[in-house]
Amino acid sequence: MLIDWFTVIAQALNFLILVGLLKHFLYQPILNAIDAREKGIAAKLADAEAKEADARKEHAEFDGKNRTFDDQRAALMTKAAEDAKTEHDRLVSEAHTEADGLRASEANMLKNDQVHLGREIKRLAQDHVFAVARKTLADLATVSLEERVGEVFTRRLREMDAKGKDELGAALKASPEASLVRSAFDLPQEQKAAIQNALNETFSSAIRLRYEIAPDVISGIELTARGQKLAWSISSYLNSFDEGLEKLLGQQAMIQQTPPPNGVPTKPEPVPNGQPATPPAHAEAK
Repeated sequence: MLIDWFTVIAQALNFLILVGLLKHFLYQPILNAIDAREKGIAAKLADAEAKEADARKEHAEFDGKNRTFDDQRAALMTKAAEDAKTEHDRLVSEAHTEADGLRASEANMLKNDQVHLGREIKRLAQDHVFAVARKTLADLATVSLEERVGEVFTRRLREMDAKGKDELGAALKASPEASLVRSAFDLPQEQKAAIQNALNETFSSAIRLRYEIAPDVISGIELTARGQKLAWSISSYLNSFDEGLEKLLGQQAMIQQTPPPNGVPTKPEPVPNGQPATPPAHAEAK
């Protein structure tokens, strides 16, 4: 068999040309397309991973914000509860304070009413008692009660101790205005002259006087000058009697409020001779 080398060489050359053409026009574009697709897939995977990382980051941030929000909400709820409790306590305290104030005000009003009523009763009793005493003394004495009071006042003035006399005399002499003589009645001119003479003689000086009627000075006379006072009145006896009576009534009230020990009742301390001690006339600084 004869080999046609020309044909073989021609076919081989044709094959090489075909391979070159296929590689240039078919195989290389396919490889390029595959490389481009691989690069696109890799880019998409990288982008997906980045997006997944961003999603995880955003999820973590969201969870953190949720926890922060929960913490803030819990803190706000706690603060709101504390504020509500504080406001409740304040309102309750104000209500208690207001109630205590109202009770104290009512008690004070009741006490004032009692004091006013007691003063009114005492004033009426004093008026009746001294009206009877004045009438009785006027019937028994040879001079009026007013004259007797003036005599007692001038006598007590002369009988003052040295210290009281010096203090009262200094006040009377240093007073820039006339010293005040208060009495429950209008003193007659004879008594005014007697008081003036007694003062002038006692303090060896012309003492200026002015007179004033004071119903609260019951059957008595008061002389005041620069904080010093010389007074004698039947009201001092009544005050002592009133103090003794209040003490006795207070003891009785305590006995009524306190249960007796062992069921044995106690007796209030008796007032000597059934009445308080008689107070003397006095000179005092005010």
